[in-house]
Amino acid sequence: MASFLSTALLALLLTTSAFASPTPRTCRTQPSDPAFPRPSQWAALNESVDGRLLNVVPTAKFCLERGGCSDVLWNSSVWRASVPGAMNSNNWEQDYAGNGSLCIFNSTTCGQGNVPLFAINATSPAHLQAGIRFATTHNLRLAIKASGHDFLGRSTARDSLLLWTQYFRNITFSDDAETVTVGSGVGLKDLYAATKARGRIIVGGTAWTVAAAGGYAQGGGHSAFSPVLGLAVDNAVEYNIVLANGDLIAANATSHPDLFWALRGGGAGSWGVLTSVTYRTHPTFPATLHQATFVAPSSLLAGRLLAAHAHHIPTLDVLRAGQYFYLRGAPGNGSSTLSLTTIAPHVTSGAVLAARMEPLLNAARAMGVAVQGELTLTALANDIVPNAEWAIEAIVGGLSTADAPRRVVPFQDDIAGHNVIMGSRLIPEKVYTNGGVDAFAGTFTRILDMGVPGIHGHLVAGGKVAENAHINSSVTPKWRTAKTHILISRSWPDTTAPALVEQLRYNFTHTAMPLLVGLTGEHDSGAYSSEADVREPNFQTTFYGPHYTILSAVKARYDPSDLFIVGAGVGSERWDESGMCRV
Repeated sequence: MASFLSTALLALLLTTSAFASPTPRTCRTQPSDPAFPRPSQWAALNESVDGRLLNVVPTAKFCLERGGCSDVLWNSSVWRASVPGAMNSNNWEQDYAGNGSLCIFNSTTCGQGNVPLFAINATSPAHLQAGIRFATTHNLRLAIKASGHDFLGRSTARDSLLLWTQYFRNITFSDDAETVTVGSGVGLKDLYAATKARGRIIVGGTAWTVAAAGGYAQGGGHSAFSPVLGLAVDNAVEYNIVLANGDLIAANATSHPDLFWALRGGGAGSWGVLTSVTYRTHPTFPATLHQATFVAPSSLLAGRLLAAHAHHIPTLDVLRAGQYFYLRGAPGNGSSTLSLTTIAPHVTSGAVLAARMEPLLNAARAMGVAVQGELTLTALANDIVPNAEWAIEAIVGGLSTADAPRRVVPFQDDIAGHNVIMGSRLIPEKVYTNGGVDAFAGTFTRILDMGVPGIHGHLVAGGKVAENAHINSSVTPKWRTAKTHILISRSWPDTTAPALVEQLRYNFTHTAMPLLVGLTGEHDSGAYSSEADVREPNFQTTFYGPHYTILSAVKARYDPSDLFIVGAGVGSERWDESGMCRV
């Protein structure tokens, strides 16, 4: 673990304090500002948090300082969660704009990029409170991170103080085990095991290192079992959170109900620092997983395959099944691979689910698409969901060809260390029932042909998600009318020049994403704010819908100085993209 105030950073602080010009008052204090905390002040903060203040460096520099990291470590989400400056998607550690400060795998020269300067390795609310007081006093940019499993780069920020909650690891059940209180550093892997031991299950996804009480608990939280159990925020009954004024409070239906409402879907990182979340649990049940891989020899057939698959989606309603469909595609006559994983709750026979899938498999074969690797697995729900990740293979990361040699990850881990951006839309159920899916073929072929290789989807809506529309939460109402959550992703090798990365990102937002938007049939279509494009042009409507005005009012009440600002979060329109200066 990094230690407090390395010699090099101490020299930097002394140098910038002596010779820098002031930062405008509309900006957070930066190292180039004479008002930036002096070494003695950082030392005092370190003492106040029991010596838990750390220097933070990008992942590649962390490796360099330790003699290098193996490919296995670099790609390990579990390992990255133990490194304060690490993000799962390594691109969020880089500063491609501005001065192009980069630190890439096996590099011998590293800039700080978008990685915080210091982190408090917090293990108690008092540590968080001390960090918040310090950031407020010195007008510092603040960042919050649990695991770094973050697709929008909200868990990191340049020149910031990081509040790192990875070691809030408590799991506490009520006497009847009908609720569980989860610390903000607990990953889904550990939570599934704990609930299984009590004969219970919680709503969660497939990724082992997602923190159940981190951003997942604030953005909505979907699961393969959402059609039968609802979203994670539908099942949240209390949030323990440290506010911008330093108070530790419990937000629930009777205590701070306005904040409780905002936390249940109002987006990650905008409200304070979570220490724990209490969820309802459910009796566990058996489930069956079906997996198959499809290989389409051209982008034209890949588009047709995705359209045939869309026609198949409603046939799963009777089972309230969830499904993950991840396509790794290529333009023109390149080969595309679709990994399809279906999870049916309360189904104890692989033959039952296989029979439900057979019409799609036959339709694929009839159009010239090869079907490979079909398998079924029946087990307890607690085991089925986390083990869906290996069935999905490595496609979920959207890895480029250049990254393929690094796809060596231990079992019971998530693939990390790649460069990837994504954008998404919630596809309304009406699109699947009124013939709208016929447009999928041409649209997805066009997306592939413009060089966007990743098309990923989740059947995680409908059923109980729609039935829970009466729940008083801030999750966008588009979830309640949706059938699927579909996203597209783009990746690039580390050798890509910063200017080209910026051009790629611009084209992704303004050329590729409008094609996906068109599939919804809505001018105000919605997206899941935790798996989306942080540069979404109209994020207020797309992520939060009609709730944004009220969310802004709650934000003003609990965080009037905008201490907690993240990309495309509530109030972020008042700040530049880095969250450093007001606009």
